[in-house]
Amino acid sequence: MQSSSSEMVDFPLLVRSNYRACTIPYRLPSDDPLKSTPTELSWINLLLGTIPSYKKRAASDPSVPDAASRAEKFAQRYGGILEDFKKNPESHGWKLDGIIICRIREEILRELGFRDIFKQVKEEENAKAMTLFEDVVRLNDAIEDEGKRLENLVKGIFAGNIFDLGSARLVEAYARGEVSFLNTCQNLVPRPWVIDDLDTFKLKWSQKSWKKVIIFVDNSGADIILGILPFARELLRHGIQVVLAANDLPSINDVTYPELVEIISKLKDEEGRLMGVDTSNLVIANSGNDLPVIDLTRVSQEIACLANDTDLVILEGMGRGIETNLHAEFTCDCLNIGMVKHPEVAEFLGGRLYDCVFKFKQVPSLKR
Repeated sequence: MQSSSSEMVDFPLLVRSNYRACTIPYRLPSDDPLKSTPTELSWINLLLGTIPSYKKRAASDPSVPDAASRAEKFAQRYGGILEDFKKNPESHGWKLDGIIICRIREEILRELGFRDIFKQVKEEENAKAMTLFEDVVRLNDAIEDEGKRLENLVKGIFAGNIFDLGSARLVEAYARGEVSFLNTCQNLVPRPWVIDDLDTFKLKWSQKSWKKVIIFVDNSGADIILGILPFARELLRHGIQVVLAANDLPSINDVTYPELVEIISKLKDEEGRLMGVDTSNLVIANSGNDLPVIDLTRVSQEIACLANDTDLVILEGMGRGIETNLHAEFTCDCLNIGMVKHPEVAEFLGGRLYDCVFKFKQVPSLKR
């Protein structure tokens, strides 16, 4: 259900051999095909738990006629399909995984006329984050030691990434006003994180060896504005070309390509600079994706073309960088960065809830 008419293609830097988008296997070949596994059941129950918040958002969508009745239909249809999977994993002819379970939800919403049920909350969070952008950038710029500044920028990405309305716990926390960017920065779980390659990344950063970076971005609000953009600005300061790849279509509170274009236009000054930094090397791209997770065998031709000469790929967020693509291999350096916001993911990784993943994999220059 891509809005773009162009054909989806492989991400050219991806090593296709043995690639499987989903990180967490829901079942093994030895499992009974007619009986749900404990992993399948835990994820089905997690998605069932999010239905009330989706229904509430959908029912209040002013752009959809009869929104309340359509929201009820969504809840019944999606809940019914999930209950069917509980009884029989093969009931709908799909092999259940993290991509399928998200796609079913998004397609039901779109079929019922709901294009972007989180539009209002995204706009509100973007507006809040923009008021903090200059202060966050100034705080980072004031750190003279380059390694410490980089670490602070990384912590900002984690803190911003907590804005995730796909997590039922975080939906409740936001409703109670308990989540803020600055507080999260100060209260991140201590290092070492569940996957922690930051020291190796800092060493490579100091060598100034990258010329072009593609970042597959995640959420609206603090995530993109206070986490990713200050980091991207620092890359630009180092003379590195930066490509920010955002979703084609809305999904939960993920930032879309049109939204990201608008955000950056508002943050630039009259000379097109981002807090004094030239943005001529900044490219905003449409990834072609329409889910909170991503299969890198299905990206837009635009992002595939932009991959030329890229020597660092960053997959940001739990959906793109942990639940999918944590084990993906590339013909260039790769960084997976995100916060763990589901207990099921924390358990799989052997870490803590709200732990951090910073997985950096280098590729020797001879292989490029």
